[in-house]
Amino acid sequence: MYKISKENLNALYAAIAGGNDLFLPVKNAGQTNFGLWTESADVDIDTLKTVKSAKDIFFPQSESLYQVRRQDGKLEIQGEALREKPFVVFGIRGCDVKGMEVLDKVFLSDPVDGYYAARRQMGTIVSLACGRPETSCFCKVFGVDCAEPAGDVVTWLVGDTLYWEAKTKKGEALTEKLGNLLEKADTADVEKEKEKIHAIVERLPYSNLSLEKWGAAAADQNFDSPLWEQLYSPCLACGTCTFVCPTCQCYDIKDYTTSSGVQRYRCWDSCMYSDFTMMAHGNNRTSQMQRFRQRFMHKLAYFPANNNGMFSCVGCGRCVDKCPSHLNIVKVIKAFEKEGQ
Repeated sequence: MYKISKENLNALYAAIAGGNDLFLPVKNAGQTNFGLWTESADVDIDTLKTVKSAKDIFFPQSESLYQVRRQDGKLEIQGEALREKPFVVFGIRGCDVKGMEVLDKVFLSDPVDGYYAARRQMGTIVSLACGRPETSCFCKVFGVDCAEPAGDVVTWLVGDTLYWEAKTKKGEALTEKLGNLLEKADTADVEKEKEKIHAIVERLPYSNLSLEKWGAAAADQNFDSPLWEQLYSPCLACGTCTFVCPTCQCYDIKDYTTSSGVQRYRCWDSCMYSDFTMMAHGNNRTSQMQRFRQRFMHKLAYFPANNNGMFSCVGCGRCVDKCPSHLNIVKVIKAFEKEGQ
């Protein structure tokens, strides 16, 4: 294990960025999101949760796929180049690292998504333990240890010191490149920090949510429940929950005409929108209740049914914080937990 003082973190960032693109939490206009590091960036690793997760770095909100040009009466297709330059994501929390595992199940399964796979191959994840989990957090429910998150490198910010521990070959390679910036450290302070974090987690209001009514078997049990009619009615169909979620992976593909031809791109989409999966004959989910049900059934029933029990919620609590109608996955889980009692 290594350590570095907080006052020397800019030197650490500069050293990492010397051979890689470096993404980390950056504050802009009062909002903290992952952005590319520059010397003038307002780095903010103290804010617990970025507005959006680091998903955007691996699965961009909008990205070009290929261009079609007409030349000499023939059509020429030119695909976008895959990511070739290495990059580092610093300060990603345990829930968002778990979110990457969910995305891996989708984009790295056959047929593999080449754009996503290239970014995963070139990316190194430096995670950051959550010193003070918030009341909206419930990552423990989905098996995430925010005191010791996964990652190529795991870090802990204890007082004015950042502790650093490489966990994979990628992490070890990055650590070696940092030279004398990091100094050897013992684990005593980190172990105390873990105990403190675990104690906080146990006191959080949602840490002991029951998933007994969910999982693969819930696909049939909960689909026709009358609870959906009660739960969905305040929903505005704004899609905020899907856009801040670290595991939502739905996207649309669109074409638009440019001066030189046609460009195809994909962008995030939301199952909460009335035109989601709209086809010539219409939409197979014709009411907001059906769309609302789809979102939560997918995360809590359909996804685990097809992925060896893995849920596609990681308990980050962003939907708890951001939904303007105070609808979220916690409310759904609690409603079904009480059903039949």
